[in-house]
Amino acid sequence: MRHSGTARFGLLIAGLAVGAAQGSSAQANDWSHLTRPWPGGSGIESFAGRDIRFPTASPFAPTDTDSAEGATGVGTLYLPKSTGPGRRPARSVPIVILLHGASGVRYAREHVYGRQFAAMGLASVAVDVFAARKSGGAGFVRRLIDVTETMMIADAFAALRWVVRKHPVVDPRRAFVMGFSYGGMAAAYMLDRRITGKLGRGLRFAGHIAFYGPCIARFAKPRTTGAPLLMMYGTADELIDPARCLAYLDDMKRGGSAGRLIAIEGAPHQWDGGWPQFRIGRQMHGCRLRVEPDGAIRDLNTGLVMASPVLRMTILGLCVGGPPYLIGRDDRARRISNRAVGGFLRAILTGKEPFGG
Repeated sequence: MRHSGTARFGLLIAGLAVGAAQGSSAQANDWSHLTRPWPGGSGIESFAGRDIRFPTASPFAPTDTDSAEGATGVGTLYLPKSTGPGRRPARSVPIVILLHGASGVRYAREHVYGRQFAAMGLASVAVDVFAARKSGGAGFVRRLIDVTETMMIADAFAALRWVVRKHPVVDPRRAFVMGFSYGGMAAAYMLDRRITGKLGRGLRFAGHIAFYGPCIARFAKPRTTGAPLLMMYGTADELIDPARCLAYLDDMKRGGSAGRLIAIEGAPHQWDGGWPQFRIGRQMHGCRLRVEPDGAIRDLNTGLVMASPVLRMTILGLCVGGPPYLIGRDDRARRISNRAVGGFLRAILTGKEPFGG
């Protein structure tokens, strides 16, 4: 049977199209762009976020998960281009849940990261834990008393659950959590298998990233989900005690997770928040908390269990003190942390050990 020139041309074009599609898919699966300089400026402007609301709860501590009041979670969802029905395979898009610090969601941090991840092919949600509990306008100290790390963890899982249900392209098996300072503590704590079991309800994260999170609490009997933990801090950040963070990592390793602590030379606290450098707050080196096997958070200084806002205020009031710590923008540190996060994500997304183990 003879083919006409038109038919042969059509077959050639079809073959080239299939080859191009396969090459594009291979490139996407390689994720090597995550370790190159991240996009910025006009390269991320077109990735507008969408405000979302989702059902969540407000457990004060891990022991309150069964009796916690319901709440409406608040966040901003960022998606890569072409994620509508039929545009991408189901469960093909990884996602990063972003948890803010004590100053709340910042455009230069959570929203820029959200746009950058979308430009690089990942979905993300910038969760606003304070807004969900109408604490955004409260004073700095009041927010930290009323809104706990456990509430952050509840919102992280609730946001992930909502996005996976609403957007079939998002893959819950390739979900990551990335937190900053206060949110960094939550991102590290939810590595605990019991906390994830109570609040995740079948969900877990494939990797945990903690930016400049104070290492205040330790677990009495560490048992992790097995996911890896990446922690970063700046050597000019007086809020962070590296020895305590290394001890926390050792706990997590004994509990079943690989981990790494990266020190960025000369970087202050919140190097990616957009503010110019200045001093703020008080230090927490005097605070010593332990999460008991049942989820109770015990203050080792007083023996009290942090079970209510009054007890939390009492415990923190006795251990917080010292001079203000340095905070502010450091673009060099941000480039370093971008590379570290990109390498961490790429390794997990391509099935490799993130720390070369």
